[in-house]
Amino acid sequence: MIVLWVTLLVLHHGYSLVPVITVHLGESVTFTCVLPDKEGSRRNLYWYKQSAGDTLRSIVTVFGSTKPEYAAGFFKSRLEMKNDKKFSNLTIVSTIHGDEGMYHCAVLEWINATWSGTYLSVKGNSQRISNYTVIQSPTASDPVRPGDSVTLQCSVLSDSENKMCPAVHSVYWFRAGSDKSHPNIIYTDGNKSNECEKKHDARSPPKSCVYHFSKNMSSSDPGTYYCAVATCGEIIFGNGT
Repeated sequence: MIVLWVTLLVLHHGYSLVPVITVHLGESVTFTCVLPDKEGSRRNLYWYKQSAGDTLRSIVTVFGSTKPEYAAGFFKSRLEMKNDKKFSNLTIVSTIHGDEGMYHCAVLEWINATWSGTYLSVKGNSQRISNYTVIQSPTASDPVRPGDSVTLQCSVLSDSENKMCPAVHSVYWFRAGSDKSHPNIIYTDGNKSNECEKKHDARSPPKSCVYHFSKNMSSSDPGTYYCAVATCGEIIFGNGT
């Protein structure tokens, strides 16, 4: 199991650093929620799942000290929930392709709510809905000086027409500094359903959606730049420049 840190849009279009857990199909995965350190307070606990571009779906709820109540579509045979005074742990016993997405934990104490989230990426997902590939160019950048203008390209490629999923993409750009700090989001293109270039020559796949990011570089801008594309309930990452 691999844990990465990236910057994604979470709730209410706010920017937040969230971990991304990558597992292979069939592996187990555990999400951990840190509970507020307040003795004697009544606490309600909620776990949600959110596919990319979709709304929140309730997984399980715990009201005070009662037993967990699982929502429709989420089965105790696949899920394990363990709580103590400091942590809530939600485990998927054996991951399937439909488990990929964002998992939110919400803790409500009276009128105060605390949120946290983790994105789950499932490798070996043979039933991916999108059939899309994200390619960044250039793959490596020549050295630049402060004041130089740099343009990066993010191409979303599809080798087949997929009628199960509308071609609506949300594109995010973020930067990981050369000091190995956590990536910071720098730009979002929002929904880009009408900016796809359809190509039908022998050198190109049937459909290619191309997005560009331009920036005048300063001395504080070196690092690796990534694009991330949210489409069809998935988030697909470029390899970085």
